[in-house]
Amino acid sequence: MRVLIFGASGMVGGGVLRACLRAPDVEKVVSVGRTALAMTHAKLIQSVRPNFAIDPSTILDDELCGVDACFYCLGVSSSGMTEEQYTAVTYRLTLLIAERLANLSPNATFVYVSGAGADSSEQGNSMWARVRGKTENALLRLPFKRVHAIRPAVIQPLNNQVSKTDSYRVFYKVFGPLLTVGRKLFPSHVLSTEVIGQAMLQIARHGAYVPVLDSPAIYAVSLSKAELR
Repeated sequence: MRVLIFGASGMVGGGVLRACLRAPDVEKVVSVGRTALAMTHAKLIQSVRPNFAIDPSTILDDELCGVDACFYCLGVSSSGMTEEQYTAVTYRLTLLIAERLANLSPNATFVYVSGAGADSSEQGNSMWARVRGKTENALLRLPFKRVHAIRPAVIQPLNNQVSKTDSYRVFYKVFGPLLTVGRKLFPSHVLSTEVIGQAMLQIARHGAYVPVLDSPAIYAVSLSKAELR
């Protein structure tokens, strides 16, 4: 597979990048980001585009052609943002990139990292949940081979993965030991970045039973070796 990752420098993006680099059936990984990753690998091609969030046209067509799977892991906290600001980053940028990718690589599987509580009705009181739900719905209508959104809830970072959100980093530092216990007791509800990465890779290979996956469904897919759809 030829894989495209947006947001590989983040916690979940780093987890799926690691899974891809370790997978024998992944031939090439193109990482698109504003800054370079602090790593090199024979499979990894880094496309450093400092202004792509403002001008997605800086992403070259060659980087979007012949893609078998796209893992879209970009995301920001809605804290301190207006709905317009959050929509610009979460909805409009995502759709601009995804629509172009669908034209150039219609046989790709597109996996979107959303969040627990996203509102598919787009009518709820929570601004971030409405925007996330709107984004999921728009992506699911695009003419890819498959589109899936994943909604992880509690995540434990492993293998030196670090959240880019300050408050989350504090949370993981304080509650890391409790997350380890929670993951052992409730593995389908407290997911590690490793489990999420494996699940995303399995979705790229075989699909999933449902278009939108919550934590238990993500965990189940991570364990699956059979074709799901």
